[in-house]
This record gives sequence, structure tokens and C-alpha cells, in this order.
Amino acid sequence: MKAMLLRKPGPIARDRLGLEEVPTARPGPGEVRIKVRACGVCHTDLHTCEGELPGGKLPVIPGHEIVGVVDELGQGVRRWQVDDRVGAAWLHRACGACDFCARGNENLCEGALFTGHTADGGYAEYFLAPADFIYPIPRGFSDREAAPLLCAGIVGYRALRLSDLKPGGRLAVFGFGASAHICVQVARHWGCEVLVFTRSAEHQELARKLGAAWVGQAGEEPPRKADSAIIFAPAGDLVAVALESLRKGGTLALGGIHMNEIPPLDYNRHLYYERTIRSVANSTRQDGHDLLRIAAEIPIRVETVPFPLEKANEALRHLKARQVTGAAVLEP
Repeated sequence: MKAMLLRKPGPIARDRLGLEEVPTARPGPGEVRIKVRACGVCHTDLHTCEGELPGGKLPVIPGHEIVGVVDELGQGVRRWQVDDRVGAAWLHRACGACDFCARGNENLCEGALFTGHTADGGYAEYFLAPADFIYPIPRGFSDREAAPLLCAGIVGYRALRLSDLKPGGRLAVFGFGASAHICVQVARHWGCEVLVFTRSAEHQELARKLGAAWVGQAGEEPPRKADSAIIFAPAGDLVAVALESLRKGGTLALGGIHMNEIPPLDYNRHLYYERTIRSVANSTRQDGHDLLRIAAEIPIRVETVPFPLEKANEALRHLKARQVTGAAVLEP
């Protein structure tokens, strides 16, 4: 099969991924093979390719927003059938036995594997997945539209939950990429007012179309303080800005898997009055099922920009330069 392979991380400007012919693996017990129809391009893929995430395997096939059809079943698989349309996400496998798994936090599992980082992912024609860690894709979404839901959507949804946003509350969002444009639609579905901070004129326009009550840039004074805030941009200097956007008792969720250094905070100015900061680490399968259900109910509008598989480096460069409105998606 054809796959875009990462052998040595480094600046994406130098085309870190190469199109190679690799063996098409057969599924083992409890696994399925998926014929990939679409794979979203995520900021986590960019961090993997540029060497900003530790612990990954090399060489590796990136990609963890995978949509396709079941192509072959491994021994013992009963839940799925050939030709079922399914998706796979960042959490490739959890052990099911550690303390974290036992208490429902499989996203923190000590033995977890992650798709496109510690296990081969979906920048390829085929992908192997544990049968218990894939999702049925709701009708009403094309393959291209469904792909960003598998990480941008799931992580955005978990960030909403961890931000303690309540129905009818007010949310501030910093950075307006793939996750933000999905999460804003969920917040609006809950009857929440949304304030969006982003530099890009195109992203500002999309935020307004999706129902943001106010749109501006970081550093501008919004008309009202927020109950909750989420930072999706990997920019540590936004933490202080976001905290200042919160009311007393507000919660800030950091929605990225990587963030550059956070400057010193002033206790009275940024944290006092019971403001909270919490990181968002990975996601659980339940997050995935919940997001896909609510995505179909709304239904979520997914903005995508397609690229052929062999243009993965170009897609990542566009992503880094903030030149993608919505989500980039590879189509093998």
C-alpha cells in the first residue's frame, strides 16, 4: 500500500514525510483492517512531524482522524462486518487494567497507544485498528466531513466539558482552527454565547457565520467577561490573556497536546477569585461516542479543505501557516 512515512522529524518546510510503498498488514485477533477514504490533518500531526512530541515510534505513519470502510476482520471480531463505515481516533488502545482505566480515565492510561504517534496511523491506503476502539460514522456526513470529527471534534468536545461550560453560559475561544470551529457549534447548540479571539480575517468571518457573538484578536477587550475559556492555539502567552477574560470562578481549559512556554502569571491579576486552569489530555471512547451523537443531532457543519495523500507535507505547511479555514483532509 502507499503511505506517507515519517522517518526523521524536523521542520515541515523540508518535507518530512515521504510517499513509500509499505506492506499491507493483515488484521490480528481482535483487529480490523480499514480501507482509508479520508484522514484529517491535525496540529498533533504537525507536532509529531516536527519532533515536538516525545515518545513516538519511528518510522511512523501519522494521522489519527481516519474514516473508511472495514476491509477485513481479524479472528474473534463480531461487532463489525466488512463494508461497515467506521472511524478511528487518537486513542488507539488502552490497557483496560491500570488504575486510570478502572476509574474511567482511559485517556490517562499508562499503557496507551496513540494513532499516528506510537502506532501507525491513517496517512495511508489502509489502517489496522483494535475493533473495540473504532466508531460507527453517523449518516449525513461525507467521509471528508466526518474525518475532523474524530479528533478536532472529540478533543474540542472534551475541552468544552473540562472548561465547566454550562448551558446558557458564556465561552471565550482563543485560536480558531479545526477544533474551535466544531466546538463553537456545540456551545451554540447548548444556548451559550461565544466570544472568539483569532488573528485571521478568514477565521473571524467563519466564526461570525457560526454564531459567535463577538470576534476580535487576543489583547482586545471583549464586551463581557466569560464563564469559561478554551485555548486551542499552542501559544503559552495566551494563558494570561485568557485568564483575564474570565469572570470570578471561571475555568480555562488548554485544548492542545503541545504548548510553548507559559510566561509568569500574577496571582491576584490572573488566578485569584477561584479561577482554574486545567489541561486536556487525549480523550476517552465515551467522549468520541458523545461527540458523534451530538454532531448528528445539531448537525455540525464541517468546513474542510481537501488534499491528495501525496500532498500531506503541503497540507501540514498550510496548517502551520494558519492558511486552512476549517480542517485539512487527506484523501488517498
